[in-house]
Amino acid sequence: MSSRKFAYAQLDVFTSTPLEGNMLAVFSDGRGLSDDEMQAIARETNLSETTFILPRDAETEARDGVKVRIFTVAEELEFAGHPTLGTAYFLHQRDREDLVTLDLRVGKIPVTFTKDAHGLSFGEMRQRDPEFGRIHTDREALARAAGLSVSDLDTELPVQTVSTGMPFAIVPVRTLKALQNFKISGQAATEYVEKTDAKFLYFVSRETVDPTSTLHARMIFYNGEDPATGSAGGCCAAWAVQHGVVKSDERAVIEQGIEMKRASRIHFRATKSDGKVTNVRVGGHCVRVADATLHV
Repeated sequence: MSSRKFAYAQLDVFTSTPLEGNMLAVFSDGRGLSDDEMQAIARETNLSETTFILPRDAETEARDGVKVRIFTVAEELEFAGHPTLGTAYFLHQRDREDLVTLDLRVGKIPVTFTKDAHGLSFGEMRQRDPEFGRIHTDREALARAAGLSVSDLDTELPVQTVSTGMPFAIVPVRTLKALQNFKISGQAATEYVEKTDAKFLYFVSRETVDPTSTLHARMIFYNGEDPATGSAGGCCAAWAVQHGVVKSDERAVIEQGIEMKRASRIHFRATKSDGKVTNVRVGGHCVRVADATLHV
């Protein structure tokens, strides 16, 4: 049986420290792989997401961006934040371009890289303008699904579905302690969101571990807890600006992954003008930690 070889890199995203943040596998050339093979490879890596770059001619990439497909262990996604940032970082390091545009199923997503005060590359993606969905009023059902008491939910802020490419219900929790100790059931959460306009629940608290952070967050994903959720970060940015948690264009930080010892820092900001939120930007650092070859 003949064997095909596919090179890939593993990165830690939304961190500048190796072995923290959210892990990502990036295949530099996925041409020749079928949809089923990409899905099987994503199950094999067993990471939150795996991306496949599909190179095209220079003229097409200059016009439309670099074509990338994103897979979880269970399905292909139209958009996800940490795979977008991590894949753009891979291309930025390879091609030495400060503006990387990805052509995703959700559309073109530009990622701009600058140097921070320590000389590290910092990437910031502009996500789609937010769509605000339903406000979740049945807090008892939500609390049951999340393994929280109703009193744990922050009554000063709404639970609301927001999408910048992937719909998340942003769930404000009153205290850091409640968020650190909650016992959520993935099945219960799935059963809850299936009856709503959200795909996932994203829990946030205004109490944080790091005093320089703005929000503390947790999110249950397909294969357990997610260390950093960049797509939810954009939804949360829009929600936070819309409801006065942060000001328009204020730079803010979500800390996530601390409970699972994969500390992540998701930088965000958004613009609010005439009551409308636009210009949602989510950014962070990345670290390349491994290079390998997969034999199929």
